[in-house]
Amino acid sequence: MSEKIRVILVDDHSLCRRGLSELLTHRYGIAVVGATDNSDELIALLSGHHPDLLVMDLRMEPVNGLGMLARIRKEGFLTPVLILTMSDAESDLANALRAGVRGYLLKDMAPDDVVDAIRRVAAGELVVAPAMTSKMIGILQHGAQDQGGKNTLKSLTEREREILQLLAHGESNKAIAMTLGISNDTVKQHVRHILTKLNLTSRVEAAVLFAVEQKGVEERSV
Repeated sequence: MSEKIRVILVDDHSLCRRGLSELLTHRYGIAVVGATDNSDELIALLSGHHPDLLVMDLRMEPVNGLGMLARIRKEGFLTPVLILTMSDAESDLANALRAGVRGYLLKDMAPDDVVDAIRRVAAGELVVAPAMTSKMIGILQHGAQDQGGKNTLKSLTEREREILQLLAHGESNKAIAMTLGISNDTVKQHVRHILTKLNLTSRVEAAVLFAVEQKGVEERSV
C-alpha cells in the first residue's frame, strides 16, 4: 500500500460524493482517486487506479452496494470494501458481513471517526460502527442458536485458532502461510474447516466472532 491511502467512493448521491471527497482530500490527506454511482464506471476505475479501499453506500439505485460488490468480485477485484450508509438495520449488517466487507459505518458518525475507520480498514482491520456492535453480537448469537449453541471457538483445533487469530488481524492466506510455515493450500483448507465448524459463510464473520469472544474474555478477566 502506498503511504497515502487511495480510495474510490461509491454513492448514488452526487452531493455526498463531492462532500466526502473534499473532506478526505483536503482535511485528512486521503487520496480520492475516483467517485461513481455506476457499476461499469466502478470497474473502469478499479482497473485504472487499483485503490487501497472502496468506500461504498449500501442502499443505492438501481444496483445496491452489495450487488456492486458481487459484480466486482466476479470480475476478480479483491479491493477491501468499507460500507458507509444510513441503514442501521441488523439485516443489512448481516448481509454485508456475509458478503465479506471489511467495515460497516453509519453516515451520522463524526468525520474523525469515519476517517479513523478508513485508515484502520486500509491497514487490514475489521471495523464496525459502535452503534452497530450490539446488533453484530446479536447476529452471531442467532447463528449459535441455529446450531444449538455450537457456534463457538471451542470446536476449533489449536492450529485453527492460530489461523483465526491471524484472520482477525486482516492477514491474507499467503501471509498466514508464511507466518506459520505452511502452504497456501493448507491455509485455505483450514479456513474452510473454520467456517464449517462455526456455521459461518465468510472469513469476515469469523473474524468478528473471534473479536467478540476475545472481548468477552478480556472483560471477564478485569
